[in-house]
Amino acid sequence: MKVGGQHFRTIWLKPGDECVIQLINQRFLPHRFVIEEIRTVKQMATAIREMHVRGAGLIGASAGYGMYLAAKEAAASGSFDEHLVHAARQLKATRPTAVNLSWAVDRQLKNIAGAKTADEKIAFALRTARLIAEEDSEQCRMIGQHGLKLIEQIAEKKPGKPLNVLTHCNAGWLAFVDYGSATSPIYAAHDRRLPVHVWVAETRPRNQGSKLTAWELSEHGVRHTVIADSAAGHLMQRGEVDLVIVGTDRTTHTGDVANKIGTYLKALAARDNNVPFYVALPSSSLDWSMRDGLKEIPIEERSAEEVRCVDGWLEGQQVEVRVTPEGSAAANYGFDVTPARLVTGLITERGVCEANDKSIRALFPEQAP
Repeated sequence: MKVGGQHFRTIWLKPGDECVIQLINQRFLPHRFVIEEIRTVKQMATAIREMHVRGAGLIGASAGYGMYLAAKEAAASGSFDEHLVHAARQLKATRPTAVNLSWAVDRQLKNIAGAKTADEKIAFALRTARLIAEEDSEQCRMIGQHGLKLIEQIAEKKPGKPLNVLTHCNAGWLAFVDYGSATSPIYAAHDRRLPVHVWVAETRPRNQGSKLTAWELSEHGVRHTVIADSAAGHLMQRGEVDLVIVGTDRTTHTGDVANKIGTYLKALAARDNNVPFYVALPSSSLDWSMRDGLKEIPIEERSAEEVRCVDGWLEGQQVEVRVTPEGSAAANYGFDVTPARLVTGLITERGVCEANDKSIRALFPEQAP
């Protein structure tokens, strides 16, 4: 995608210096565009945990590059395997809900184990990190092509009228390496000159919708309107939402979806108002080991300060203010689980399927039980 007319991905190897990973530090968006340089696995773990990078696909790609940095460190440690296992454990502990994280780390460990010398292990790790990033970008591009067909079907029933898509959180290119999942069909529709308009739910407490999704839609020239999270049901009741598309950090092979807190409520409102509710995801976000999302998916609990405080832009600088009484307790659940029965379908890089085990495995027959 483009920022100020220049193409960027969310993470990349620094040109001319393979010891440095560069990434967009999303904590400063939409007010400042900051590129951060990562040189150690410890720095990468911090970037993931403190949400310099976030979103399922980008977390996976960041973990892949983190393991590459770990391999370089391991070669100088005198105990390669021990250092690599410690780094893997360190990265996996940063964000427990996103399955892409452990998937990428385990993929690196498996591939690195196939090499013999330290130099070969580093080369394998770099190749794998690049491959994870390239696959993420291409899978998101294909999600856009499959999701475009759904939007085109709606357009045929509303000739010349706006196509209103509602999103939650940020499942855009900022959450992946490029294109995004939930936004990829939107960008594809916009590029086809379809009159698409996006309702952007703010997504408290970190406001990834109003900060990140709105920013990237602006950069791409897509019409959009930021709304309070609780306004989504009202818009659906008034017939002003044609389609809901969200992302996911982990989806079970039975179709239960873990996504940013508040997704479940939007799915309930969509069901009550007969609005199609789709989840866009690359196959790396599918968890083939879990069946019951409500019981098995770990739900990350983040710092209560994210609920107590908000940040914004004031006179040229980013400031944080408290919005709750000093003595009030606060709870900060990062995700909720939307049961498969509320999901109209899943948009993957291989096509659209129903949110159930049979339909999902039909798209991914190599995952036969």
